[in-house]
Amino acid sequence: MAESMEQGLALPRGRVDDNRVGKTEVDREGSQAPVKDEKYKWKVLFTVMTGTVMIILDSTIVNVAFRTLQREFGADLASSQWVLSIYVLSLGITTPVAGYLGDRFGVKRVYLSGLAMFAFGSMMCGLSPTLGVLIVMRALQGIGGGIAQPLGPAMLYRNFPPKEQGFALGIFGIALVVAPALGPIVGGLLVDAGLWRFIFFINIPVGITAVIMGMRFLREGKASHHPALDVPGVILSVIGFGSLLYAATNAQTYGWTSPVTLVTLIIGLATIGMFIYVELYVAKEPLLDLRLFKNKVFTNAQFIGYVSVLALFGAEFLLPLYLQLLRGRTALETGVVLLALAATSAITTPLAGRLYDKIGPRAIISVGYVLLVINTWQLAQLRVDTPFTVIVALLALRGLAFGLTVQSTFVTALGTVPLPLLPRGSSLVNSTRFVVQAIAVALLATVLASNLSPAVQQYQNQAQQSVSDTYTSMPFGLCETPGVAAAQNYPPGALDSIRNLTTEQQADAKKQIMSLVNDGCQQYIKGFESAYTLTFIFALVSLGLSLLLPGWPGEWSGRGSYSSAPASGH
Repeated sequence: MAESMEQGLALPRGRVDDNRVGKTEVDREGSQAPVKDEKYKWKVLFTVMTGTVMIILDSTIVNVAFRTLQREFGADLASSQWVLSIYVLSLGITTPVAGYLGDRFGVKRVYLSGLAMFAFGSMMCGLSPTLGVLIVMRALQGIGGGIAQPLGPAMLYRNFPPKEQGFALGIFGIALVVAPALGPIVGGLLVDAGLWRFIFFINIPVGITAVIMGMRFLREGKASHHPALDVPGVILSVIGFGSLLYAATNAQTYGWTSPVTLVTLIIGLATIGMFIYVELYVAKEPLLDLRLFKNKVFTNAQFIGYVSVLALFGAEFLLPLYLQLLRGRTALETGVVLLALAATSAITTPLAGRLYDKIGPRAIISVGYVLLVINTWQLAQLRVDTPFTVIVALLALRGLAFGLTVQSTFVTALGTVPLPLLPRGSSLVNSTRFVVQAIAVALLATVLASNLSPAVQQYQNQAQQSVSDTYTSMPFGLCETPGVAAAQNYPPGALDSIRNLTTEQQADAKKQIMSLVNDGCQQYIKGFESAYTLTFIFALVSLGLSLLLPGWPGEWSGRGSYSSAPASGH
């Protein structure tokens, strides 16, 4: 039972442990108050989902507009990558503070403040005049989202009884797996309509709605304990995680062995080591309770969840590049293809939550990873002429895998955390996942770029800088462009740049251009194969680890079936 699991944890002052959340309302300090409205838990669920959809959607809606942003601001791949990476990095380094803020100022107040900050950051992103301003405003978005998002699952766990927690988190998980897949199609509609700034403006009405719903429906508890802020932990986490991402992002430009990459990588690893020491042995009230990792179920579920996140957001980053950069498809066409992933995820996520309540996580996550391993290997075999029907089928299969794994691992990890510690536990789960996501996207971009020769990279940069606005909206794919013969598949504006040459010089220039285009096509295909092969290896390891999780065919009785969690005290 839950009590046996939670006896191994020392509870903070002023907290009372009680598992009767189906019949009582648990305030943020763990005290119990009778619930007057049994419908309240569903109000919490749909209120939190509204805000979460907005935050998660922004993780991928920008991906479809990635090439548009590069052209709009005249930036290279390494610089533009920060538009994607800084958002998830900000989420990752801000999320740990959410638990403290919720304990100190109230979950409802902090949650709504984070949503408001996110909506304001979205407005400023849409108004950004330069890439630098856009990156800063994306960071502001991430800070707001990082404050709000981890508090949502904590409120759900506190207001649903143990026998319904899997189903509730499964419904909530629809936002986590469907929103990233819907991002490309929404972004595609806006980008193709020439309204790329509205990929940010669209968050404003959603954010306002989420804040109003929260003010209307959510209840606030009263604090009996005011925790101290772990200032060293905050500083070290920002420096450590930031340095690691900087190293991973710049490796694609300077190489992993360059002084810039090595120095920042060493700083990041050393700072993370100091952060772990401070959290375990120095901080009286740690920013993140790393002792939760002593629980084998928590650690196992977390690692498996990291791979799910890597696979999910890796696919959302790589496939739009494949479809647009190599196959010449528009942003909208890309979004439609990726919709298959959202459809199957929406079906399987709540079903997985219901099954979790009955049989536990082992069978569900194992089956999901079998599908993910097979599917990732198939994506590693993508070629220039892979039929789109095959790609859609692969994405549909991938959606099934995500629906079984992403949220199930989240519920499993959070299920080991005692109710009074849920804000801090949710912060730990979410923050580490966000950091893994940020580094994973940067790492996959590095793997992809490392397969490009200097000649191809140089030509790409030159073509991007020289092409005029007349050609920026013209579709072009390195491997194929719809409606264009392979022998005439020149980049937009390439022939105009050689019109002043002699006939013989033009013929030689055309051969050189076509040679670079063909080389670029083959090198990118090799890069996609390498990136997906890396994901395949991680998925294979996670499949083995998933068999160690609790649940059928072993004994399962819901939350509390886990082995005792480690003590949280010093």
